[in-house]
Amino acid sequence: MRVICLDMEGVLVPEIWLGVAAETGIDDLRLTTRDIRDYDELMRHRLKVLDEHGIKIDLIQEVIASMGPMEGAKAFLDELRSQAQVIILSDTFYDFAKPLMAQLDWPTLFCHYLDVADDGHISGYRLRTTDHKTKSVNALKDLNFVTAAMGDSYNDTGMIQAAHVSSFFRSPQNVLDDFPDYPHFTDYEDAARFLLTTEPRTD
Repeated sequence: MRVICLDMEGVLVPEIWLGVAAETGIDDLRLTTRDIRDYDELMRHRLKVLDEHGIKIDLIQEVIASMGPMEGAKAFLDELRSQAQVIILSDTFYDFAKPLMAQLDWPTLFCHYLDVADDGHISGYRLRTTDHKTKSVNALKDLNFVTAAMGDSYNDTGMIQAAHVSSFFRSPQNVLDDFPDYPHFTDYEDAARFLLTTEPRTD
């Protein structure tokens, strides 16, 4: 049995924080894991910016609710799920992802948790565990699953290196330059074919 592990933002849905930045006009929220590799550093920066501008969870959820999957993403996910098991491994938060998951017919999602006060102030975040994408892929391998992984950013490189079948999807050039040994796709049909049919590495 093959289990396909996908990043969410940049692969299935637009970058949530870029949407919030566009809605609020705050350029400091445009930074993503494509720009800052250290996730804790990135999230501390984001929460600081939200505090400075008085942005609370309700505004962010409104922006996310107006976003939809990227064109072709739903059909891509449906094709994968018809032939393999699929888990979305994301560094987003359940508070953010729910409206997007509904539009994708509720695929399995592993992500993190926000600490939100009664007044909607986001005071912090809690990781399920550090480097959860890599750990999830390795756990699936220990259960004798063939694993395939696809992502777009630096925070996906651990699971991409760990999986039996791996590639990038619509990644920026700096990520591709730093990890030149993995194929890169921009088309969902080609990506699905690769994930479903590529023979697993045996190393």
